[in-house]
Amino acid sequence: MSPQTKPVNQKAWFLILPVFLCVAFSAILPLMTVVNYSVQDIISPERRVFVGTEWFAAVMRDEDLHAALWNQLCFSLAVLAVELPLGIALALCMPASGWRSSAVLVTISLSLLIPWNVVGTIWQIFGRADIGLMGHALQALGIDYSYTGNATHAWLTVLLMDVWHWTPLVVLLAYAGLRSIPDAYYQAAKIDGASRWAVFRYIQLPKMRGVLTIAVLLRFMDSFMIYAEPFVLTGGGPGNATTFLSQYLTQKAVGQFDLGPAAAFSLIYFLIILLMCFILYNWMQRLGATEKEGADHA
Repeated sequence: MSPQTKPVNQKAWFLILPVFLCVAFSAILPLMTVVNYSVQDIISPERRVFVGTEWFAAVMRDEDLHAALWNQLCFSLAVLAVELPLGIALALCMPASGWRSSAVLVTISLSLLIPWNVVGTIWQIFGRADIGLMGHALQALGIDYSYTGNATHAWLTVLLMDVWHWTPLVVLLAYAGLRSIPDAYYQAAKIDGASRWAVFRYIQLPKMRGVLTIAVLLRFMDSFMIYAEPFVLTGGGPGNATTFLSQYLTQKAVGQFDLGPAAAFSLIYFLIILLMCFILYNWMQRLGATEKEGADHA
């Protein structure tokens, strides 16, 4: 054996065996169960009839599903459009070091520690016109605000609630990206007389692309699976204005006990999330490559 050749220890695979078993138990086996349910008509625990893709076709023709999907897409895209710029702006305004930095980080992270159902309860009280601060303030300004009776008000309230709850996550990721930028970049920009916008455009934003990609994927996946907050706040109403895909799935599986259609829809739901995350990830990677080529040509 030459000195450059390193022996391969196949026993190292045993180190990941516990992780593989945990993933198989918590993800793969339930997924196979859902696939099994999606192709059967479960009449009773003892009687099941194979129906093939019948449930998939029935779910895809469901107009309530189309409405819930449209609500979900609009909500998730609105979340990204609001929380990403707001999180970056807050991270840029935060102190870089010292006790003030630690105090701001702890303060801004408090909303992330609140359970999801409690967040819905907080905003349910906060939006009431009789005892809620926001609802009473809007009524005093002459705005006939009602998140229980107006579909637009309900949708905007759910969006505002999510922004309040999860923007700190974007702030923390953007702040970590900013702190990882070496001071040499800022010194070179100062020597060149670059403006604050130029520093942000050509130094800070490109260096934050990695953490922003993580922020986009995390926030999209989480907002696309939102359930507890809008369920507690509005119950999906008024009408179906805030009924998202997760609530539609719960109604199918738990409310109506249609396990076959619910299983088929959950697989479609899973594939939609994967597809959208794949599109967003490739778009951000392509955007970064395009900007890098432009900088190299310049």
